[in-house]
Amino acid sequence: MTDTFFAIPWRQMLLPELSWAEKLVRPLLVYLVLLLIFRLANKREMASATVFDFLIVLMISNVVQNAMIGSDNSVLGAAAGAAVLVILSSLLNRATSRNVKVRALLEGAPVLLVQEGKVEKEMMRKFDVSDNELLAAIRKQGIIRLCDVAFAILELDGSISVIKTDDDMRPHDCLPFEIAGKESYAAEDAPKVRNKNAA
Repeated sequence: MTDTFFAIPWRQMLLPELSWAEKLVRPLLVYLVLLLIFRLANKREMASATVFDFLIVLMISNVVQNAMIGSDNSVLGAAAGAAVLVILSSLLNRATSRNVKVRALLEGAPVLLVQEGKVEKEMMRKFDVSDNELLAAIRKQGIIRLCDVAFAILELDGSISVIKTDDDMRPHDCLPFEIAGKESYAAEDAPKVRNKNAA
């Protein structure tokens, strides 16, 4: 009985039932599919998480679990799958931080909602930003007049940043290069975009 109690199926516990190639490819494919789904999702939906959104995340994790691990429950198989996800995430983060085109493809670009007090209605409709959401973001900055708003920007994470107008003539170098063009500090990393905006 003692021998049975301490008998551990090491091979079954450690080594995956699937081939190593399949064990590595499965999480890679699931990651890319989910990346595409979330990339296509509305920015505002991603920013304003509700209890329903948390339920969706939990359900998605349960749905894709079998697609990632198949019939395998081994320790080394799980470690290999986790390593693939961490490495892929690290590579994508590095790519988006170094390449403007890759960042635009994977993360999108900031969107101008208000410029010098003028609301960009077309952009508001395109990205499903309501008047109430915009005005609430403006009020949170202590601003009560649209004419006092220099810029309101829908950021990559779905939040709305608001910059108050002022008389300072120095360059707006903290604005995204997609909006400020050559004035932006980030334009140094995007010469092609900078030149296009400067033209």
